[in-house]
Amino acid sequence: MQTLISRRSFLAAAACAPLSAADTPVIDFHQHTHYSGRTDDELVAHQRTMGVSLTVLLPAGSRYGLAADAWGNDSVVALARRYPKQFVFFANELPDLPETTAVLEKYLKLGAKGIGEQKFPVDCDSAPMRRVFDVARDYRVPVLIHFEHEHYNMGIERFHKVLEKYPAVNFIGHAQTFWGNIDRNHQQPVMYPKGPVTPGGISDRLLADYPNMWGDLSAGSGLNAMLRDEDHARAFLARRQDRLVWASDCNDREGRGEKCSGSQQLAAIRRLAPADALPKLLRGNALKLLNL
Repeated sequence: MQTLISRRSFLAAAACAPLSAADTPVIDFHQHTHYSGRTDDELVAHQRTMGVSLTVLLPAGSRYGLAADAWGNDSVVALARRYPKQFVFFANELPDLPETTAVLEKYLKLGAKGIGEQKFPVDCDSAPMRRVFDVARDYRVPVLIHFEHEHYNMGIERFHKVLEKYPAVNFIGHAQTFWGNIDRNHQQPVMYPKGPVTPGGISDRLLADYPNMWGDLSAGSGLNAMLRDEDHARAFLARRQDRLVWASDCNDREGRGEKCSGSQQLAAIRRLAPADALPKLLRGNALKLLNL
């Protein structure tokens, strides 16, 4: 009898125990269909290999494949319908087309959880982008933005004005210029800076000062931001743990190894972040943004 009671007590305690870093269910906030020619089946296998429980699919615009040969809205809807427990999707369109608002609204009504990846050659605070932000505000969904100096969503130094104008919209920053600007001494033309980080750069201040600013840790840019200065990364992940989401944005077919920046970033975060922050970084913050 004593053995039976002890076993029951053990199982009850185990059920209530916090998950370890390795066991925390993972949400991937950034993937694409047909990324560099990868098939849907290869993407599904890639995500399973990484241990991802839910993936956010970000479509391309109708006239531009996000410089990645990514496919558009109908493609992400189809894959999410095929695997409804494994994928959700965003809506997207070039911001400067006459039909932009109608396209975004069509896919939001079909169940899109947000808008993006907005990766088009416009200023981040331009009139076309404000049209996109108006839709996000009206439908109460987040917008994921690719910031890349002189290429996409230029003018990150002015983005604080957007955050002030749209306080009800959650904006998720991503890519080279967003992650370079965690460093106060960042030189804008440099896409993958090296060496120590001085806290207080533009992105770091946006995350600190605006509750509607979030960061997508994906791709080589997010990985570089963590590995270039691991002491800074530990402190950064700790102090911004409520505003960051892990994501992969990798186009390999394996889901492991040196070609998979997503799996490398996942390993880096598990190694560098405080243990109590991991459930937020790997899942909890994503659930908030997706309103799930």
